[in-house]
Amino acid sequence: MRYLFLLFLLLNIVVFASSQEALDAYKNHEYKKAFTLYEQAAKSGDTTAQNALSYLYFKGIGVSQDKKEGLVWITKAAKSGNVRAAYDLGMMYLVGENVQKDLKKAAKWFEIAADKGNTEAQFNLALMYFNGDGVKQDLNKAADLLEKAAKQGHIRAKQNVGRVYMQALNFKKAKYWLGENIKDGDVQAATLLKELEAAHKE
Repeated sequence: MRYLFLLFLLLNIVVFASSQEALDAYKNHEYKKAFTLYEQAAKSGDTTAQNALSYLYFKGIGVSQDKKEGLVWITKAAKSGNVRAAYDLGMMYLVGENVQKDLKKAAKWFEIAADKGNTEAQFNLALMYFNGDGVKQDLNKAADLLEKAAKQGHIRAKQNVGRVYMQALNFKKAKYWLGENIKDGDVQAATLLKELEAAHKE
């Protein structure tokens, strides 16, 4: 058991070292070397290397451009739990970069990244639920995702969450977040809050 643990630790150190060496090679414009090292680390299961390798394939850096192979590696990284890869894959499907545009697939990958705390995925998925793009329109879901991102400091999420809660008719949370916006100098939020408070007095 101790031997297996040491072997596992050693393999992780080797993967980390080759991945770091690959990054150094890339920064030094040694792109073929970077590709070779990233490929080795990727095949060993390093999801960061898998994501980096996909980028090299997509852009044709250190290797002939191959978008199909790039998609294979970024998908592998995303399925293995790499949050950045899941977000990047979502963005690709959202805008149709390197792949055919597919809003349902974009939402799927954003959902995975959002569940793991990626604020950009939470924000983009919130917009999709707000507009009904690739998913069934759901203002409550949109507001919930914006709130999660806002609590982690996402500026645009914080600026919009109170307004979406208003539209979702959750006035308690709308008041709270509009109040936070006012603290940040949002004049329109102050007007909205006054209107909201006046409507509740009637």
